[in-house]
This record gives sequence, structure tokens and C-alpha cells, in this order.
Amino acid sequence: MKIYFQVLVIAAGFCFAQTSFAQDPVKQSPDKYKVIFNNDRVRVLDVHLKPGDKSPMHSHPNYLVYALSNSTVKFTFPNGKTSEFKTRTGQCVWRDAEKHAVENTGKTEAHVLNIELKH
Repeated sequence: MKIYFQVLVIAAGFCFAQTSFAQDPVKQSPDKYKVIFNNDRVRVLDVHLKPGDKSPMHSHPNYLVYALSNSTVKFTFPNGKTSEFKTRTGQCVWRDAEKHAVENTGKTEAHVLNIELKH
């Protein structure tokens, strides 16, 4: 019984760690996220999501989103809540550090630059 409990605790800890520490979107979805600039202060990601494309749960530090196309995406957060995010070409939006999954719910490709600030 004691070994069963220890295995259960270790498994639960592993599951918690997997959901608590979301992954780098570039490593998860290299077909959608490309690093186009990276230094000790900032990382710039070129992001392309075709209509219906999804990106699994991942995280960003504080960042700016610069829209290169009109788009509509749905963010799903670790707590299950969702929010729609619309952009217009040329729009720049600040976003605090966050974890989310993304789905392009629009009819056109979502093309943005994510400008992630490093601490």
C-alpha cells in the first residue's frame, strides 16, 4: 500500500509539473513559430496559424504582439477559460506573461510577430 501511494504521489507531481510549466511554442510547433531574432534582451517570433490551426499549451514572458494580418484566435488558459483575441494589420498589443493554447478560429491566416521581453 505504501509503494502504491508513493507511485501515485510521483505520478501526480509529474502531471502537475507538465501543466504548470508550459513549453516553448517554438519547440512544440516549429512549423508555426520561428525565431527571427534572439539576444539577451528580446526574442522575436514569426507566428503563422492557418484557419483551424491549433497550438498546444505554451507560455510567453511579457510580450508585444504586432499583427501582420487581420485575425481572430481563441486562447484557452490552464484553468479552462477561453478568450477571443482579434487583431488588425498594423496593430500592436501588450500582453502580460501568460500560458495558453491557441486556435485560429478565423477565416484567414493569423500572422503576427510576438516580441518577448527577457528579464
